[in-house]
Amino acid sequence: MKSIVHASLAVFVMLTIAVVYAAAQQPTVTAAQPGSGYVLGPDDEIMIRGIEDPDTSAKPDKPVLIGTNGNITLPMIGHVKAGGLTVEQLEAELNRRFKVFIQDPQISVTVTEFRSQPVSVFGAVTKPGVVQLRGGQTLYEVLSLAGGPSETAGSLLTVTRPRQSGEIPLPGARVDPTGQFSSVELNVQEILEGKNPAANIEIEPHDVISVSEGSSSMIYVVGDVKHAGAFPLGGRHNLSVLHALSMAGGLEHTAKPAKARIVRSAPGELKYQEIAVNLKQILAGKAQDVGMGPQDVLVVPSSASKSFATWFLPSTVGAAVSAAIYHY
Repeated sequence: MKSIVHASLAVFVMLTIAVVYAAAQQPTVTAAQPGSGYVLGPDDEIMIRGIEDPDTSAKPDKPVLIGTNGNITLPMIGHVKAGGLTVEQLEAELNRRFKVFIQDPQISVTVTEFRSQPVSVFGAVTKPGVVQLRGGQTLYEVLSLAGGPSETAGSLLTVTRPRQSGEIPLPGARVDPTGQFSSVELNVQEILEGKNPAANIEIEPHDVISVSEGSSSMIYVVGDVKHAGAFPLGGRHNLSVLHALSMAGGLEHTAKPAKARIVRSAPGELKYQEIAVNLKQILAGKAQDVGMGPQDVLVVPSSASKSFATWFLPSTVGAAVSAAIYHY
């Protein structure tokens, strides 16, 4: 009887080793693999290569879903706590557990679906929705996953974090009245251009990132240009006159660039101020470029009798712009 048991055990071990060897010869699974430090969690889907249950039809390449309790169930060893471990730690644990049955298991783990570390990104971004963190990722990297700010983005973004994940480690971070969330407002352009490295914080699972809409962050170009219209600042504080002129397609041949004006609202007042802009000298490199801020209007008069479309302008600025177009 003992000889039969020993023979069965020998066959079992040989079959298992054969499966491990065959799995090792198969092509690598083409799935995104996080670097060291990615912590597995509930709903992540993983591929475990190098094992097969000889008593079932289970395949070594079948994905395994991590349960809501963080556990996975595998042949021969049963329940394994995967949630809270890195990929490397889980590999080490599986290899340790399977050494009871296999001399040198060489089991590998690959993440095929990232689902346990969601971050919501919405507002004025190219691809609003939920993105999944893949290890330690910064605010800049998460914005990139969402396609970056859209053309209509404003200048601010807000990061909100459940306090159970810790408070946001930045000056100006505040706790909401319920005491459950920490949030901070940051400048979009400083993040994108790396001007404030300290603000490029590491994002935590369940953070919410909101990029403000830039309905008030528009500049306008009217008058004798090829494509007059409204143009978004795209998260910038300001835009140069030459950049604005480029977005408007440049000057028409009848334009009077030396007589250009910026029409700007005076802070806290209903009236508008006019700022002389000699585009001719700026284009020739003889004068410094000028910055345009939100709601500024670049007006390019004409040497010919023309009428210009101004329908896209805020209604409150119409009269001031008309004066700048036709009186110079």
